[in-house]
Amino acid sequence: MISKKARFIAVATTGALAVLAVTACAPGGNAAGPVGPSKVSDDVAAAGDVTLKLSDFWGSAEQDWIVSLIGQFEKKYPNVTIKRTQEDWGQLTSTLNLQMQDDGGPDIASANNGWSSLGTLAKGHLVLNLDKYADLYGWNEKVPTTIARQNKFTTDFKTIGEGSWFATPQARASLIGVYYNADVLKKLDIAVPKTLADLEKAAAEVKAAGQVPFSYSGVDGNTAALLGLQSLYGSEKDINDFVYGSKDVTAEDTGLTKAATTLEKWKSNGWLTPNFQGIDYQTSLADYLDGKGVFRFDYTGSLGLKGDQLNQFGYIQLPQASGDKTVGVGAAPGAMVISAKCKHPDVAAAFLNFLMSKQSSQTAADLGLVPALNEVETPDKLSQRGEAAATAKLDADDGYVPYFDWSSPTMLDVLSQNTQLLLAGKTTPADFSKAVDADRTAFLAG
Repeated sequence: MISKKARFIAVATTGALAVLAVTACAPGGNAAGPVGPSKVSDDVAAAGDVTLKLSDFWGSAEQDWIVSLIGQFEKKYPNVTIKRTQEDWGQLTSTLNLQMQDDGGPDIASANNGWSSLGTLAKGHLVLNLDKYADLYGWNEKVPTTIARQNKFTTDFKTIGEGSWFATPQARASLIGVYYNADVLKKLDIAVPKTLADLEKAAAEVKAAGQVPFSYSGVDGNTAALLGLQSLYGSEKDINDFVYGSKDVTAEDTGLTKAATTLEKWKSNGWLTPNFQGIDYQTSLADYLDGKGVFRFDYTGSLGLKGDQLNQFGYIQLPQASGDKTVGVGAAPGAMVISAKCKHPDVAAAFLNFLMSKQSSQTAADLGLVPALNEVETPDKLSQRGEAAATAKLDADDGYVPYFDWSSPTMLDVLSQNTQLLLAGKTTPADFSKAVDADRTAFLAG
């Protein structure tokens, strides 16, 4: 996600490592893309005894979700055993292309979308083209276009966002929005913000009351706040066009310069966690859940809220600064791929399809995660009501945008490093956007 969650921001060099590894080792990197099996079947029972290896990066409630789904799938198909390995997001993303070349590597894995991971895996012929399974299971009809395109590349690998399926989403969503500590706001008699202006007014009041307005970490090159703010300034069309390769759109057009300016202002106002430059994501998150900081831009699912926390913390998806329309970063939390070396691709595809099922959505909702793809019952908890309202609003406004770092294999590095430089006073918002443009232009030219 990259971007995405702690794991989406933890390792700034993963994109570059992925590119280098595929370029150096993958067979046929410049040839036409990989193909799937010539014949496919949804008859899992007929496959006989099958063991599949799965590698993913999910922890906390997300780990509970995948473990539960594995158990449900194995109960439905007693002939199938799925052996799961959990890895750190940065480790998995930076080594997945090498793992997929190993005969003992995973059959199924959660990759990162975009050029830095999924694109290099597909171009390297390391994962299957899933078009026949999309036809078999009706994914083209089931999955909204804005989500489906996040898993597609043309087979000449010149274009992202269209062409063939190389990965699938899951029946849950990862959004970037603002979490708030409802208990603290109530104690301070501050209303829950409904707009960016409200949020900044509340932040000033929180600061005046001697508390930290925004929980923030700096060691990891945290981009959640930056990308969350970008969606308040840039249109969904411009952000989508930039990520999916349009040369007519610049980083400034996407709202990035305004987002960087706002984040820089918040730092100057003393609204970010004191000494955030030396604080890592996990420490920052633990401190936030312990009451240190009132607001926090983060990825849904990353806080791992459970029990009473689901009513202690709320979630808001702010409308754009210039109007009522809501635009937000939204995607499945990882792209599910099938290894080109998988000996039982039909069974693997059935499992991927199961991860998009209504059962999968309901399991996510029951665990406090954000369901997607299917309408299910959501527990009446504060944070989940806010997350459900956010997905409904984004659906209604067709306001989903992909993670910005998908726009080039090295964009995550550029965003992370320049966010750190910006908050250290060593670059400007305008130069930040110029660095982003330069990175993507070089990639598109190549």
